[in-house]
Amino acid sequence: MSISFVRIDDRVIHGQLVTRWAKELPCDGIVAIDDAVAADPLLSSVMKGAVQDTKVWLFDTATAIDKLPKIIASEKRYFVIGKSPVTLQRIEQAGISLQNSNRKINVGPMSARANTTTIGPNQAVSAEEAQAFDYLAQRGHQIEFRLVPDASSYSWQDARQKIK
Repeated sequence: MSISFVRIDDRVIHGQLVTRWAKELPCDGIVAIDDAVAADPLLSSVMKGAVQDTKVWLFDTATAIDKLPKIIASEKRYFVIGKSPVTLQRIEQAGISLQNSNRKINVGPMSARANTTTIGPNQAVSAEEAQAFDYLAQRGHQIEFRLVPDASSYSWQDARQKIK
C-alpha cells in the first residue's frame, strides 16, 4: 500500500516530522492537506522548503480528494498529513480510504485553542474534532496520540474519556 504513515499535526510540516518520523518510517513523498496552508503561497513555500530530498505536495481538501486516488495507486510510499481530523474525515467521507498497513493514524500536536479540551501534552480537541476522531475510529483506524516515535502514546479511546 502506498500510504505508509497518516498523521494529524496542527503544524503540518515541521522539523520533528522530517528529522524524526521520516527517518523512522522512510517515505518517497509527503502529501500535506489543509485549505488555509494550501491557499497561502508564502506558508506553502516555507513548508516545502523544510523538507530536503523528499517531494512535498500541499493540497486543499478538494484537490486532495481529486489527487489521492492516483497517489494511493502508486508503488511509492507516501506520508499523508492533515492539520485536523476534520480534514481526514472529509476525505474518507468522499470515499477515499486512508488506511495504511498498520491501520494507524498518528496524532501529533493539536494546540489548545478556544473551546477545546486538553487531552494530553500539547494536544487539545474541539467538539467537532472529537466527532471526527469518533468517525475515523468507527471506520477502523487505530488513533494513536504520540508526538515523536520514541515517546509514550495513548489511544483515542483513552483520550475520549476526558471529553465531556
